Amino acid sequence: MKKTTFPIGILVLFLLLVASLAPTLSGQLQDRNINDFKNHLNDDLRDKISGSGVTIYDEDKCCIGYTLCGLLPYKPGNTLINSIFNIYPCSMLIDMNGNVIKKWDTDPHPVKMLSSGSIISGIGRHCGGWEMCNLTQFDWDGNIEWTFCNWDVGEEGKNVSRQHHDFQREGNPVGYYAPGQDFVENGKTLVLAHNTTYDISVSFRELLYDDVIYEVNWDGTLTDFKWLASEHISEMGFDVKSRIGMWLNPGGSGQGLLCPKGDIFHINSISYLGENKWYDMGYEQFNPNNIILSSRHANFLAIIDKETGDIVWKVGPNFRKYTEEHKLGQIIGPHHAHMIPAGLPGEGNILIFDNGGSSGYGLFGNPNCFRLYSRVIEFNPITLETIWEYHSKKGFSSLSGNFHKFFTPVLGSAQRLPNGNTLISEGLSRRAFEVTPEKEIVWEYYCRFVFKLNRFYRVPPDWVPGNPSEYALWEDN
Repeated sequence: MKKTTFPIGILVLFLLLVASLAPTLSGQLQDRNINDFKNHLNDDLRDKISGSGVTIYDEDKCCIGYTLCGLLPYKPGNTLINSIFNIYPCSMLIDMNGNVIKKWDTDPHPVKMLSSGSIISGIGRHCGGWEMCNLTQFDWDGNIEWTFCNWDVGEEGKNVSRQHHDFQREGNPVGYYAPGQDFVENGKTLVLAHNTTYDISVSFRELLYDDVIYEVNWDGTLTDFKWLASEHISEMGFDVKSRIGMWLNPGGSGQGLLCPKGDIFHINSISYLGENKWYDMGYEQFNPNNIILSSRHANFLAIIDKETGDIVWKVGPNFRKYTEEHKLGQIIGPHHAHMIPAGLPGEGNILIFDNGGSSGYGLFGNPNCFRLYSRVIEFNPITLETIWEYHSKKGFSSLSGNFHKFFTPVLGSAQRLPNGNTLISEGLSRRAFEVTPEKEIVWEYYCRFVFKLNRFYRVPPDWVPGNPSEYALWEDN
């Protein structure tokens, strides 16, 4: 009798898919009125999503404010599930108890709040859902204050911004609260976007979704700053094997995560360094105007000189033994790398969401790094010594609480709060939580059903018009 074998890779992928969908399916079955999901999300979003809400709240240990949430369908675009349940991306603001204070019908890729109560977010998906048509600023009431779409011409001849994953408004280096570093009214905006190109020296594929950083004035005109990632590939530290893999199969490490072919670097965060002690000590690479970025597919962080475009500081992509980078452990698929702003605990250190999962470039472009849990790391950018780290390797990814395996192979963010706590969003697990320096979870929000989380930001009470929950102002504390 002939023995039949079953490909183990297919089995593993099937089990991972089932595990990721299990909470979604259970949320559907537990809800007593599934028809409610067929209505477009309204202000009472928490009641519309079975099992959503705050599960942990230690008022004495939290940094009390409002939380700006980016909610995305599991897959961008008009998929079957999104159509059946009428689920669309949205941005919302909740209080510490999970009550919805405000909701905007935007596409949070990500969403950020200004000190006036206005928000900046995307509108309209482009290129299969991986880019935004417009980057738009709304006031508290949802009126458009500013919008930009004149970077490129996209489908049907429409102008598009092609923004993805990040942007920064002038005046605030990281897009979240930093003492004394306020957003400039009507200021310039730094935008992370795509630029479709063909470069035989980078890859033989016809098209690359190259990452570009450009800058736009309030009046919609572009400044003279433009940085294209592919033009600096020789500065990124890839070995010969990785370069061959990228040439043969750019973006290969992300295709198992449904990222498009040709998405070679998948840069997912950009921010200014801002005022910092390292520059004051004479380290020119940490000029406040320089830009730090992280590449998910290629496993590196870099700082670029805004004047020359050169990479002047880098960690990764190789974290081999006997290298300085080895102190950090292997970083895999990083997100939201930034320098903690001056005035916050840990200022000057690099804070990064180290996803794990699979990433990097092997010989044929396939992933060459793997890990089944996530980390948040704070480290000294001079010595590369780890200052603080959070991880949880045990438990079940589908459960909330302290017995929870902390793991999301995509998405994720970390914000340093004024009291020294860190707010973390765990994208595919639909969970956000606040953790103390001693790694105690003191606030947790869990979102069920078909959403994934794209960056949560804690905002000060005085940024929210009327301060409806009457929280004490941060500056008073």
